[in-house]
Amino acid sequence: MTLIKSFPLMGLLILFLIAFIMPLIKNRKVVKILSFASFSSCFILFAVSLNYVIYNGSYFYKIGHFVSPYGIEFKIGVIECIIALLFAFISLLVTWYSFYNIEKDITVSKIPLYYLLVNILVGSLLGIVFSNDMFNVYVFIEIGSLASCGIVVVKDKKENIKAGLKYLIMSCLGSGLVLMGIAFLYSMTGHLNMTYIHESLINNYMNYPKAIIITLGLFTVGLGVKSALFPLHTWLPDAHSNSPTSSSAILSSLVLKSYIIFLINIIYRVMGIEIISKTPILNILLAFGSLGMLMGSVLAIYQKQLKRIIAYSSVAQIGYIYFAIGLGTELGILICIYHIIGHAITKSALFLCSGAMIEKTGQKEISSLKGVGKEMPYTLSLFFVASLSLVGIPLLPGFVSKWYLAIESIGVNKLYLIIIILISSLLNAVYYLPISINGFFGEENLHSKIYKQKEKSVQELIPVAILVIAMFYVGIYSEAIINLIKLGL
Repeated sequence: MTLIKSFPLMGLLILFLIAFIMPLIKNRKVVKILSFASFSSCFILFAVSLNYVIYNGSYFYKIGHFVSPYGIEFKIGVIECIIALLFAFISLLVTWYSFYNIEKDITVSKIPLYYLLVNILVGSLLGIVFSNDMFNVYVFIEIGSLASCGIVVVKDKKENIKAGLKYLIMSCLGSGLVLMGIAFLYSMTGHLNMTYIHESLINNYMNYPKAIIITLGLFTVGLGVKSALFPLHTWLPDAHSNSPTSSSAILSSLVLKSYIIFLINIIYRVMGIEIISKTPILNILLAFGSLGMLMGSVLAIYQKQLKRIIAYSSVAQIGYIYFAIGLGTELGILICIYHIIGHAITKSALFLCSGAMIEKTGQKEISSLKGVGKEMPYTLSLFFVASLSLVGIPLLPGFVSKWYLAIESIGVNKLYLIIIILISSLLNAVYYLPISINGFFGEENLHSKIYKQKEKSVQELIPVAILVIAMFYVGIYSEAIINLIKLGL
């Protein structure tokens, strides 16, 4: 049992240790296998950890010789293990997909560096999810920020360097605000351990009413920048649309989510509902989440490039997550976590499909991809099915999220929120459905196209197909997944 308790830490160590072996290996096939093996190992370790906490409950794992509040500590619970398993699963499939096309995005000499950065990035994201120590989280945030910028600029083109620098500047701004928030918490409590901070705040928060508001503001803006909450999203479209395909999938599906998990911890574990209820923070998150749901979709409609449409769609979907947090209820948090899972799987599939179409046709513009459904029927079919989830078609996770958010909007007597959800769903349909319709139908679009001429091979499509199957699983078994998430609250 003691060994199983160490599995989350072992997963992180595997990712970091293998990462620093990669530059020493000249054979890029070996590097790819090592990266794949590291994520496979993590997937197994986190699956065992999830099974353990389901039956034995959450626990704190001490790292090093010093006990809390002075030592580094991980909190291992159901939600942490679900998110870790999700991250390992998507990283595994995206890495698998990258085996076949990474040479088309970056130079061969940089392939070991690329997989090094991916391993470090995912390891740092897992560190953010598991850490119970505020400063330790900050260290992982900084490591993750540098690795995120690295997988953007590794393509070594002018637009990538520009997007990477913009991302780095905005990310540093967000990190700085988070550090200031941590400093405020330390000045009020004398602790960096989340558990001890909460215990101290519960007894003394009445003495720091303004400091509490400022601290929540710093964390909300700082993590809002890093998770692309509208209107703090300005770095995201360039970074996600210009990155290598596998980088885009990881950035959108994983990187944004870890910062949201940290914000949830700040609101509910560090502050607690007793303190939060006396501040306007939930209403602010609800307002900006609603704005993001609408404006992310509106901006997506006006984009002409496929990957920029999907990037702006991420802004809208992050809006749904903040909307769920802003409801301030147990069901709201459950759907927030559920939507993180559904969106991560869906968006990684969409970016991989879009990258495949751009790679095979050489076209980024939507207008130039008309008829691509004849040349790449399987790829566009997978894209179409994944897009249906974000539109909100039944049996898919996007529909489940919107359904429960609508129900909870009624539960909190804010019926006008249902209108926002409906409008956002319609806007999603406006920019996603024409891509598939123009790709599959219209004689003028299909003229001179040769059936399956540019289709990806079966082995290249398998990881994308697995993601789409997983998306259906999350949608069909949503009740069981939501109940599982509830165990961690």
